[in-house]
Amino acid sequence: MNQLAVNNQSLILAFILVLVAVTISYKEKLGLSRDIFYSILRAVVQLFIVGYLLKYLFQVNNFWLTTCMSFFIVLNAAWNAHKRNPSPHKHYLDSLLAIFISTYLTMSVLIAAGAIKFIPSQIIPISGMIASNAMIAIGLCYRNLYTKFHDQRQQVLEKLALGAPVKLASLPILQESIKTAMQPTIDSAKTVGLVSLPGMMSGLIFAGVDPVHAIKYQIMVTFMLLSTTSLGAIIAGYKAYKNYFNHYLQLR
Repeated sequence: MNQLAVNNQSLILAFILVLVAVTISYKEKLGLSRDIFYSILRAVVQLFIVGYLLKYLFQVNNFWLTTCMSFFIVLNAAWNAHKRNPSPHKHYLDSLLAIFISTYLTMSVLIAAGAIKFIPSQIIPISGMIASNAMIAIGLCYRNLYTKFHDQRQQVLEKLALGAPVKLASLPILQESIKTAMQPTIDSAKTVGLVSLPGMMSGLIFAGVDPVHAIKYQIMVTFMLLSTTSLGAIIAGYKAYKNYFNHYLQLR
């Protein structure tokens, strides 16, 4: 079986590609150079820390440590989704509830079906995969809600003036926001295998797993991500739209 080897020289050559992005940002005055360097530095530090931590957790194989690490991933994903919400009246618990339910409901079904086992080498990576996709979908939902409530403020006010309840007045905005949040995952599912070769399937094949089994795992992941993003976007959307109204049911 062939093994992939990444040495320091390979990393340096790969870093040159990052400098290409920085150069483009500088010449086009995009203002992203600092963010690119910061994200790279943060990614390297985080990956080293998490890598050594996972090595320890995989060896210990403790139920409570695995649970705490999974919950930490959910807390962090919820915080990042919360920060992506441009609304001044946002609540962290909305993001936490959406990611918590969507992540652990999906994982519970997978564990009950025997698709995965409650061991750190499976639970922790799957938690990260699910929570990160939920985080992205919820962030898109939040941004679209904010934009639509700003652009369609007059329409919402007119509906409220005609006696429509808050939910009915907000329903087109809410539906469009949830659709926007789910669209990247849906598009990814449409093109999987044709445009993109999924990392999980490719990794399993590199590891020597039968391609048929790798494909089945990837199908499971596709189902899992569609479930998570839809649940997360719906829960977050239905919680967040209420924050645009005050206690008197008036648009803020």
